[in-house]
Amino acid sequence: MSDPCAEDAAELPLRPDTPCVAVCSTTFDEICRGCGRTYIEVAHWVSMSAHEKEKVWVRILAQGYPRRNG
Repeated sequence: MSDPCAEDAAELPLRPDTPCVAVCSTTFDEICRGCGRTYIEVAHWVSMSAHEKEKVWVRILAQGYPRRNG
């Protein structure tokens, strides 16, 4: 039997494992200036499904993230 989640994930675009660019800062708001994720998304990234991560990727890319020189 195949894993339907793995099959769905195979249809998603190839992305790095994480949008983190090691410019971490949420000093003045809830959004990281480096990767564009909320602190909640950062905290839960490892437990998020491929589809949940893809939704985050789509949003942050549309907003101009990740930024190496935040």
